[in-house]
Amino acid sequence: MSSKVSIKNLNSIVIIDKGELISFRVYDTEYIHQKGNKGWRKSDDEMFPIIGPVSKNNYVVHTKNGDAIQDQHGLLRELEYVLNYSNETSARFIKRYKKNTLVKNSKYPEKSSEEFLNWPFNFTFEKTFTLKNNVLTIEFIINSEKGMPFMLGYHPAFLLSNSGKETFISKGTEHNLEDVYKAGSNAFPILNSNAILLKNSDKKDVKISTIGFNNFMLWTEVDNMVCIEPITQYTSYTNQKFSEENMSLSKGKNMFSVAIKLM
Repeated sequence: MSSKVSIKNLNSIVIIDKGELISFRVYDTEYIHQKGNKGWRKSDDEMFPIIGPVSKNNYVVHTKNGDAIQDQHGLLRELEYVLNYSNETSARFIKRYKKNTLVKNSKYPEKSSEEFLNWPFNFTFEKTFTLKNNVLTIEFIINSEKGMPFMLGYHPAFLLSNSGKETFISKGTEHNLEDVYKAGSNAFPILNSNAILLKNSDKKDVKISTIGFNNFMLWTEVDNMVCIEPITQYTSYTNQKFSEENMSLSKGKNMFSVAIKLM
């Protein structure tokens, strides 16, 4: 049985594999980086409850419920999505975590000294894809106890022409791929913004609009793809200590969304 789910609307088709967005085609033109191509081994991911390299904090995050062991971008990516609902134009996936459960760290031992990760709070994480009028909206709902500290980032990768000519516009300022390359693993920050326009050289432009994130960071090392990542907080270029003092605090139910629209 295939693990893939397809949703369709007008001239668009979206393909999702175990909660991962692997294709968004409009009039048979692909806009999502394809797994197996150079650049990145995935096509989308989430960063939760931490964004950034926790190694500089000895992999420890301090919370009122005790210390947690986290690795780069958190432990959510180590959990598996379960399909909760789907119809012709939408699909919902859920991850559930029970507090203090040890989760195997896929980065160990090659890229991390920590074999297991944990988080001292229960949470459920919902990811819903909806296609309407050729616009793809991805909604995230996080349910947890009130006051749980967290950061959230969405990490989609967009297919580029491999020419190096694409640019990015946000709040009237234009950036190019060279800016992104120079930022390296820190990723290039675009802060205090809820929208960014990817100016493509070989197909329609893509507008990414968000609710609840308020920042982006851009990352790539190649000309054929770029990750345009909505984030709640930008943690690179700092000596930040990871603790709930510099994280968002849960309202109990927290909602975020990303809309991908061709222009």
